[in-house]
Amino acid sequence: MVTFNLTTYNYYRMKVSLIFCFIFFLASIFHSGKVHAQKPEFIMDMVHHNPGEPLTKTAFNDPVYLREMGFTVQVMNDFIFPTAALTFDDFDPTLFSPGSPERKWTDSVAAVIHQNIEKAHQAGIRVFYFTDIVVLPKKLVAKYKMELCDEQGKISFEKPLTIQLHKMMFDELFRRFPKLDGLVIRTGETYLNNVPYHTGNNPILNGAESHIKLLNLLRDEVSVKHNKTVIYRTWSIGGFHNDPAYYLAVSDQIATHPNLIFSIKHVQGDYHRTYPFNPALGTGKHRQVVEVQCQREYEGKGAYPNYVMNGVINGFEEYKDGVRPNCLNDLKSNPNFAGIYSWSRGGGWVGPYISNEFWPRMNAFVLSTWANNPGITEEVAFDRFMDSQGILKASSRKAFRELCLLSAKAVLRGHMSTDLKMHPDWAFWMRDEFLGGIEPYDPAEAKKYPSEGLLYDAFTEFYNNGTLWKAVAEKQEAVQIWEKIVSLSKQVISANHEDVAYIRVSSLYGLHLHRIIASGWQVMALGFEGDKTGVYNKKALRKGIKAYDRAWSAFNNLKQTEPACATLYKPNAFLYVAPAYFGEKGMGFSVNKYR
Repeated sequence: MVTFNLTTYNYYRMKVSLIFCFIFFLASIFHSGKVHAQKPEFIMDMVHHNPGEPLTKTAFNDPVYLREMGFTVQVMNDFIFPTAALTFDDFDPTLFSPGSPERKWTDSVAAVIHQNIEKAHQAGIRVFYFTDIVVLPKKLVAKYKMELCDEQGKISFEKPLTIQLHKMMFDELFRRFPKLDGLVIRTGETYLNNVPYHTGNNPILNGAESHIKLLNLLRDEVSVKHNKTVIYRTWSIGGFHNDPAYYLAVSDQIATHPNLIFSIKHVQGDYHRTYPFNPALGTGKHRQVVEVQCQREYEGKGAYPNYVMNGVINGFEEYKDGVRPNCLNDLKSNPNFAGIYSWSRGGGWVGPYISNEFWPRMNAFVLSTWANNPGITEEVAFDRFMDSQGILKASSRKAFRELCLLSAKAVLRGHMSTDLKMHPDWAFWMRDEFLGGIEPYDPAEAKKYPSEGLLYDAFTEFYNNGTLWKAVAEKQEAVQIWEKIVSLSKQVISANHEDVAYIRVSSLYGLHLHRIIASGWQVMALGFEGDKTGVYNKKALRKGIKAYDRAWSAFNNLKQTEPACATLYKPNAFLYVAPAYFGEKGMGFSVNKYR
């Protein structure tokens, strides 16, 4: 057993710094053209259905569509895990007795899984199932709790029965679904919304040691014994995803295998701008796939233009420090690079909900086109998207390209910042369909992951270092870019009239939303200053509140007059409480405080 102590950790931190130097050297060779990138093995796509909600209606559910888009693997992620279709009859036949509601449910789940596997194979692509671990039947855990759970009641891999059951589970899984090509494994977050007869928890109870134990189990029982692919996601609680030293301390303890792949998000954290490119990518001895979100959950979810693939493939504008690698082009010739893992649709919670998936489709198309031939440039892949959409006229293509590149600039300035130092947590002030305010953090709501308090901390720091109004000006700069985007949207012509209409409607959506953000930040900044000094600029407050109200009126009118318009943002805080995830003290609350 490997002991994960401070000495081990520091060793890997030093190792990481040396690896970075080597990667930078390799990157210079790759860019010189001496090494040629090949098409990677995995070009994966996943629809991340909202947990607990009806399944997303999207073309990306169709494996034939995925194959036509250039994807080679469909990742099924409806949060009804394939392990939930198992009965454990070989262990205890009383758990899912024939005729019971539990047995009928598992049989219905199995039928859907068989159908999904068959559809994917008929389309000519592989299918992996997204699977949370640890998730076991409620009856099983209740009956054998003493042999499965630790003192805190958590199912633990320190218990021999837990390991025995997982070995039996994988045997039954591939006996029942012999054509299933592999599993995508997640730990840390355990979503039980869609599995009514199951329970579970994060199995990583002993940090790196838990990952090592679970990885060796998966390697032996799935990759070796059943010759199936395991995609092990580093997204977990405790730093595995964010800390390259932690990643190496775990992954270096696992013997490589062609069927064992690590999956890592392209940024060092969740899908936010300003987050560094993930430094674990390209390191270690295992092959890796890079996770990329096409329907950005913190940036509108396709309700407004947001083209990110130029940044993902070439490097975002905020990567000014020269640290490499910082994009897919820096990875494509790395021997560890095994492919991409696209989230075409989904991520996060609730809305905004879209009826036209033009913007996620564009991101997914460019990503898959580039992945199929990493020797081409992002711009060539982008041109092929315009070809596919019937955007053929030269002036129209020029306008559309400029619109898309500007959208990335507008989103960065409207949500985060180009120049100001932003704490990573502050990015969550705006997420899903919610706009946060400047109310202080309520410790009583800590377990609800509130967006409350984030802008209070940001405004406090901006105020103290004299940059509060620079932050507000940046939101106003975003509005100016959105005005340009709206103008460009009117110049785009395509054979698909619905998409052309949506490009224009969604551009207006982005403009109205960012006018709300800019005026809201102005009002909150004026109020925040007044709270600190005791003197309020009432004239400026009145003007700002009127602008805020006008922006909301235009936003609401867009939704009422344009059927294709996505559902609207809410001036409320996010709280992790299903099903609404709704908190009162958001931007609307803060603005109203100063009325």
